[in-house]
Amino acid sequence: MKILLIGGFLGSGKTSFILKLAHHMIEDLGIANIVILENEIGEISVDDKVLGAAGYEVRGLFAGCVCCTLAGELPSSIRQIERELNPDWLIMEATGVAFPYSIRDNLKNTLGYDCHICCLVDAQRWTRLYKAMAHLFSYQLQDAELIFANKADLVDEETLAEVIRMVKEINPEAIVTPTCANEAIPTGLLDPILKE
Repeated sequence: MKILLIGGFLGSGKTSFILKLAHHMIEDLGIANIVILENEIGEISVDDKVLGAAGYEVRGLFAGCVCCTLAGELPSSIRQIERELNPDWLIMEATGVAFPYSIRDNLKNTLGYDCHICCLVDAQRWTRLYKAMAHLFSYQLQDAELIFANKADLVDEETLAEVIRMVKEINPEAIVTPTCANEAIPTGLLDPILKE
């Protein structure tokens, strides 16, 4: 089982991105055995209902974040998913306040699993949110392989270039590229990971 962890702050577009990603994996790459693991801080999730209604197998971890309060439950949940469903890929959507590197380290240390980290940032709200939460954003984006400046269609070219510049300062090793809901996901960047 391979794991792709999708991170990013609240409202960055993770669920919409996962819908497009799962569709691409099934329709274009022929990867039919996919499970999506939703992590929400609240007791209920709208996102898992959206993903489930689209026909995807969705499991959930609620009432806490898997990088801190639910860190102990994550390995057992993943073992259960592997035992019951044995997916080729597990796509995990972290909460909007999670540190993806912490989740990755937990999986590596407890289960021996490595995972790929892909993060989204909201290009439209980036400057305002970054001023208030630079520390959080820095921890969210560290160690990501791919970072998508989402909602690129809602900002001008100058703003988008500044968002990408700032993101690259936080994580110079990541590939950073714009994306938006009404365009296809950048498969050229994702497919080398998904086909491995």
